[in-house]
Amino acid sequence: MTPRALRFPLILINLKTYQQSTGAGAVELAGVIEAVSRKTGVCIAVAPQTIDLRPVIERTNIPVFAQHIDPVGYGRFTGHVLPEALTEAGCTGTLISHSERRLKLETIGSTIKRAKEAALYQVVCVDTVEKGQAVAPFRPDSIAIEPPELIGTGTPVSKARPEVVSGAVESVKSVDANIKVLCGAGITNGEDASAALKLGAEGILVASGVVKADDPRSKILELAEAMA
Repeated sequence: MTPRALRFPLILINLKTYQQSTGAGAVELAGVIEAVSRKTGVCIAVAPQTIDLRPVIERTNIPVFAQHIDPVGYGRFTGHVLPEALTEAGCTGTLISHSERRLKLETIGSTIKRAKEAALYQVVCVDTVEKGQAVAPFRPDSIAIEPPELIGTGTPVSKARPEVVSGAVESVKSVDANIKVLCGAGITNGEDASAALKLGAEGILVASGVVKADDPRSKILELAEAMA
């Protein structure tokens, strides 16, 4: 697999701000992810905290995503995350409007535009089929469906509410067939990952199920093998 290149099906692991995936932990986990990706041939990307982007990028060859960007340009924007700065650092893409960093629809549109201008791959998180259909006209690269009530519960949306996944795929593809649809919320094992793909998703977005697992390597391997 070409370093940094995105392929589908995709596993995108959000490291959030967990203690296990902060600082040296982020680099260590990214190394494990890279090893599993090489072993299975499945593309696995990681989204560390902003402060950890540079060391993860420098020490691995997996695709690295930011957890958030702001729709700003060069200039007087103290405290904002400039898209071009992430590109220069070596980022492949960015999450947009995660449930823990939710944006209004208008801001989602402007953020997608700025990400495209900076050549960052966009994964926009939505909580409903309707929100996915509203975001699709902005033509992001990917939309991840994640009902917030299932995030971190260990109950996967692909099982608890399969109609949300299939409905999101259908509604998004009806607007633009080129938009990739990912499935998130509660995915913790290979069976969950396989179910998401069967419902039409082209990848998964996971976090605590991997980062907080007793054996993250085994968990990542299980997910990857289910999608190989």
